Amino acid sequence: MNENKERYSDADLNEFKEIILKKIENAKEDLALINSAYKNDSNNGTDDTSPTFKAFEEGSETMSKESNVQLAIRQEKFIRDLKNALLRIENKTYGICRVTGKLIQKGRLKLVPHATLSIEAKNMQS
Repeated sequence: MNENKERYSDADLNEFKEIILKKIENAKEDLALINSAYKNDSNNGTDDTSPTFKAFEEGSETMSKESNVQLAIRQEKFIRDLKNALLRIENKTYGICRVTGKLIQKGRLKLVPHATLSIEAKNMQS
């Protein structure tokens, strides 16, 4: 008889589903903020400042837009990972480490609900 539970119970899966749905909602709100900041090309009234400052500010604005694009990409990946976790819940494979086949600890899943690796498997990668 296998000592490890094969999967989390439906009640556990529903609990994780609630956590993930809430995280998706928050992540989408964050993404909307990032996107609105990225798309905000409003002039901050620097037309009358020195050319040096203006050049610095334009460079800074470019860097800021690039960081916002990177943030948006990371946020979109996070949302995609969370949606994939929902699919694993539907398939009842959620919380099973893809390397060891053992259940990922509940505490880890509550902190990182899209995790597909147990701490043991994660440590083997390092």
